[in-house]
Amino acid sequence: MTGLSEAFRARLAQPATTLAHAWRVRRLDGRVMGFTDHDEDLAFAGTLFSAHTGWTAGEAETALGLGPGTQGIEAALSADAIREDEIAAGLFDGASVEIFRVDWQRPEDHLLVDVADFGEIVRTDVGLTVELRGIAARLERQHGRYYRRRCDAALGDERCRVDLSGWTRRGRIAAVEAGRVMLEDLGTFDLAPYRHSRLRVGTVPARSVRALRFGDDGLVVVDLAEGVPPAWRPGDEADLVAGCDRSFTTCRERFGNGLNFRGFPHIPGADAALTVAKSDALHDGSAVVP
Repeated sequence: MTGLSEAFRARLAQPATTLAHAWRVRRLDGRVMGFTDHDEDLAFAGTLFSAHTGWTAGEAETALGLGPGTQGIEAALSADAIREDEIAAGLFDGASVEIFRVDWQRPEDHLLVDVADFGEIVRTDVGLTVELRGIAARLERQHGRYYRRRCDAALGDERCRVDLSGWTRRGRIAAVEAGRVMLEDLGTFDLAPYRHSRLRVGTVPARSVRALRFGDDGLVVVDLAEGVPPAWRPGDEADLVAGCDRSFTTCRERFGNGLNFRGFPHIPGADAALTVAKSDALHDGSAVVP
């Protein structure tokens, strides 16, 4: 191993060692947090690594080559570690984690063993588990654009340019159930533009709508694909924002935004690319999508 002092090497060669795990989390908002599975706080590398937060190492999986590998950690939800409302607000999305092995008797003797990114966060009865994805997983992310028929922009973003103010309906949460909310004060409207909609409440990132329908007493029943955030409560103001299926027909006819369509609707599909000329077929060069 490199980067180790001679004293550290000597202690590692002993039958019993005094090592602990430590994790330094860097969120995209700039906040840095340190955690350790030791029973006392440790300070090194310019960071205080807090104990008593329930952070423990889980299973790890690695592979030869450029496979990203995964690791797991378990933690408790607390004000000193990771809070439920911060998870719901997406503050840990994309966070990076530096993983250390440290001698708790001499914290200045430590070694950075891996760097990973936050993956899926799963809540359990006693806390949460976090998937850590190796930095090689960044190589699997899309860079640039793909040539595909459907649009790759998000409805209303700077590439799409649709003004969503006219496609947003404001109401109020009347009731909350498991994976479902009932909205009031939305009035009567056409449900079709809201089949792929998003529901936004407060500062929590908007949730994708899986299905919606009119219920009793004028309520709109909304099933959410990602569950209901704990911070949402009856009485909260809610914005139902129209969605898009990313097809050229919807973009042009519903939103009048065909000039800003960010897909390639006239690319022939596999059936057209692999077909052969036939005497009874029409080959006039007309558009694939009318």
